[in-house]
Amino acid sequence: LPFILAAVTLLHLFFLHETGSNNPTGLTSAGDKIPFHPYFTYKDLLGFAILLSLLAALAMFSPNLLGDPDNFTPANPLVTPPHIKPEWYFLFAYAILRSIPNKLGGVLALLAAILVLFTVPILHTSKQRGMTFRPISQFLFWTLVADVIILTWIGGMPVEDPFIVIGQIASALYFLLFLVLMPLAGWLENKALKLT
Repeated sequence: LPFILAAVTLLHLFFLHETGSNNPTGLTSAGDKIPFHPYFTYKDLLGFAILLSLLAALAMFSPNLLGDPDNFTPANPLVTPPHIKPEWYFLFAYAILRSIPNKLGGVLALLAAILVLFTVPILHTSKQRGMTFRPISQFLFWTLVADVIILTWIGGMPVEDPFIVIGQIASALYFLLFLVLMPLAGWLENKALKLT
């Protein structure tokens, strides 16, 4: 995974160098550019040093702070814990996996939840890159943030009512946002701004 992240970072820097960065208005501003080095290099180094200091302090002074309390229970091979859940950063995907009662269907839904992220560049139909003048897209973005938070919460809850129904509704909304509402919002905003 670290090598994949390094490759994606290099790819990001390559495309940033080719096309330039975005601005809030979504318009091109070729004349208002400043060089990456030394301005952003020093800024990024400061942020890196602060984050590295926080990580080192966490690792040295409180290594068990973010751990699961169940890890401190002595192992018993005869008793399975009643509620097994993944780490917090996988909970939203786990909620989508559990939202379909069929095992194969749950795995396919989990795979589709990851693959739908790759369709975003294709389904993004808006002519403007920024979201400053696109209120429908802003609303859909915050709806997606709330939906992922709800899915994360549901993924940590036991499999019982009402959590099953809430997880199914939140999973359906996740796919609906990407596959239907995002392209529709782009089309409506293009019509409203007369950019078609």
